[in-house]
Amino acid sequence: MLGVVTGPVRSGKSRVALDLALKTGRPVVVAVGGRADDEEMARRIRQHQADRPGDVRVIEVDADPAWVAVVPAEACLLVDCLGTVLGLGMVDLMPDDAEVSPAGAEERADSRAQALVDALLARGGDTVVVGNEVGWGIVPATPLGRLFRDVNGRAMRVLVEAADVAVLVVAGRCIDLKKMPREAQWTR
Repeated sequence: MLGVVTGPVRSGKSRVALDLALKTGRPVVVAVGGRADDEEMARRIRQHQADRPGDVRVIEVDADPAWVAVVPAEACLLVDCLGTVLGLGMVDLMPDDAEVSPAGAEERADSRAQALVDALLARGGDTVVVGNEVGWGIVPATPLGRLFRDVNGRAMRVLVEAADVAVLVVAGRCIDLKKMPREAQWTR
């Protein structure tokens, strides 16, 4: 089974996703891509760890999707979150302060994202993926920010389409995306 939990930052996605993963009755392995590069990020990581039950195993992953195959099929894999893992694969495509996107950066980023999505979709065990909905507000000021926004959006669309369960979490409430129409209806 594949579950996808998406929504804005601090909406309650991680809580909802962990609850879904625990409901499988399987051991839960949480894959995280965040790096404690500064004190604020280190604090955020410590808080995420403290919020998880003690029997939940946490693994730090990198941009290479080979780690997906290492998680046993009898465990429920919880990716928290897709954006941090995708971001790891983009930082070497261009400097954060680049004024223009290098030629081929978007194609390489899409290829890396597709490899991760393919690995998650091919996985034999239950999987829950947390992802941020980015791009609802301002257009990012940097080429790297815009690249991330676009690649993340495309990856999330593919995962939600393939998911057995997909919810949008807003202010701690779940909206069932699988029950929502794929096309807008014109009414008169």
